Amino acid sequence: MIYTVTFNPAIDYVVQADDFCPGGINRLNSEKIFFGGKGINVSAVLRELGISSKALGFIAGFTGDAIENGLREMGVETDFIHLKNGFSRINVKIKSDLETELNGGGPNISEESISEFFDKLRMLKNGDTLVLAGSVPKSVSPNIYEDIPRFIADKDIRMIVDAEKYLLLKTLKFKPFLIKPNIDELKKIFETTLRSDDEIVDCAVKLQEMGAKNVLVSMAEKGALLLDEGGTVRRCGAFQGIVRNSVGAGDAMVAGFIAGFDGGNYEYALKLGTACGGAAAFSYGLPKKEEILALLESDGFIIDQSVFT
Repeated sequence: MIYTVTFNPAIDYVVQADDFCPGGINRLNSEKIFFGGKGINVSAVLRELGISSKALGFIAGFTGDAIENGLREMGVETDFIHLKNGFSRINVKIKSDLETELNGGGPNISEESISEFFDKLRMLKNGDTLVLAGSVPKSVSPNIYEDIPRFIADKDIRMIVDAEKYLLLKTLKFKPFLIKPNIDELKKIFETTLRSDDEIVDCAVKLQEMGAKNVLVSMAEKGALLLDEGGTVRRCGAFQGIVRNSVGAGDAMVAGFIAGFDGGNYEYALKLGTACGGAAAFSYGLPKKEEILALLESDGFIIDQSVFT
């Protein structure tokens, strides 16, 4: 079973406005609502690929209920902890000449609720996959990214981590199966500029030496680079399309990699992951199965149809 963790789920209210004018009245061309959070995004794209997962995390209030109901309608299984106070955040994303985002803070998570979360982790069994993705609210200790893998260390769990600098680094000593920094996160981790693939590979090697088994680097319009646990460097260029949305592309890539690696095929995992990330960038929300397939077919790649059943 695949489990995803989202500490701070959100309702994303995405609007399109021509010539957005701060301080004035703006008429919207379109408005859409999505249920988001990095782990949730992974679960949603996995569902499009025909793969079941269970979304874990914390929700509160009427917005939390909407997130849970919306995901269930999408066919995503959930097992959220319902907080007693506050409400799950609403993020406003304005698409215009420039992208503007207003991100909510989310509810406080009590120690009691954290304990309840760890109790849920006891359900994990040998061979399961756990995806840790995204940031941690201020009410939660950043050490939780270290506490979780320590808590499940006695089981054979395939752990995947997609988080920023310090959260990611805290997990490396537990030897996660996959980490997915994007190029900007990689620069921050090593406090350097990255001008070539060789420099990116050097950073990936260092992350492997620190404990990561596989390092997948998402590089936006330049595609993705994978250093696998056998030491092989694999490169996949970006698919072609009009970029409409940058939110969720990295999460879609993680989902595609998980789905593509089901048979242990690194090349297909990288290709499917990159296609999922591209399809997300080319749509206004998370990609649909048909959009992902269209990209793969346009590139002439042999599609493993078993992934999409």
